[in-house]
Amino acid sequence: MTTRTNSALESASGAGVRHGLEAGLVPLAARGLFALPFALFGLFHFVGAEAMAGMVPVPGGLFWVYFTGVALLAGSAGILTGILGKWAAYGLAALMVLFALTIHLPGLGDPNMGQLSMISLLKDLALGGGALAFAAMFSAKRATAG
Repeated sequence: MTTRTNSALESASGAGVRHGLEAGLVPLAARGLFALPFALFGLFHFVGAEAMAGMVPVPGGLFWVYFTGVALLAGSAGILTGILGKWAAYGLAALMVLFALTIHLPGLGDPNMGQLSMISLLKDLALGGGALAFAAMFSAKRATAG
């Protein structure tokens, strides 16, 4: 088919509209929906720092709660804006795997917290996988732009 025919078919089928949404609105919405929970988690680390400090498995609990809050906010901002997006995504992925291994995995042995720990473990692994997908997306976008 010629380009003229393809354009006519795209207009008639709405393919051009879908392509426009997929190219602009969908990635923006995905970045916003992915970044929002991390921003809220980051804020929670400042609002509830004292309560969270006891869950930190290393000395200096309060420092690490605040440090993690800053990291979550920075990661969220990087995903949302795309500024250092690849590195923000890798950082969030690392945090999620670290949380899964150091906080949620040990909690599986507690009969009172086992189910909640499993849910949190799976959530953090899924978020880590999503962050890796965003890192790949930012890398691919940079490779095609440069």
